[in-house]
Amino acid sequence: MGMMDSLGLSGLAGGLQRMDKRQFLFQMLSFGMIVSSALMIWKGLMVVTGSESPIVVVLSGSMEPAFHRGDLLFLTNQDEPVRVGEIVVFKIEGRDIPIVHRVIKLHEKKNGTVKFLTKGDNNSVDDRGLYAPGQLWLTKKDIVGRARGFLPYVGMITIYMNEYPKLKYGILGLLALYVLVHRE
Repeated sequence: MGMMDSLGLSGLAGGLQRMDKRQFLFQMLSFGMIVSSALMIWKGLMVVTGSESPIVVVLSGSMEPAFHRGDLLFLTNQDEPVRVGEIVVFKIEGRDIPIVHRVIKLHEKKNGTVKFLTKGDNNSVDDRGLYAPGQLWLTKKDIVGRARGFLPYVGMITIYMNEYPKLKYGILGLLALYVLVHRE
């Protein structure tokens, strides 16, 4: 009994050898259609929600008990005034990762512009230490979206794949094997 047989891969190897060019092209076309569909759904969500990122994953415990690390948030970004108590997702200049925190204070100027201050529910101080140097308040341009719903812990797979890159490649490898084994 050879190594391939003991691992149960001899059938897979034989299947790969038998796959002709048409089958391979069909598999690649199917994969391309899946990727294209996912991108179209994402772009459609961006248009419907008005948010550049309609779905985000909570990356820390700063919003507990409202949201936990790994919760998947659904965002919208319509033209309505920001209110105290609202949970917003914002980006800071010079940082790539958006932050999910609650609005704790509004600052309205006489000219009608509104600025606001945020804080994580589980943090002891406001977010001014997170803002860009010299920035004391957030403005509407900093907002990526407002939390409108969530699925608990669904985003943990994303966190694990970023923290353990080998896991990401392992999952992709398993998906590729699945596609090869279950093709028609």
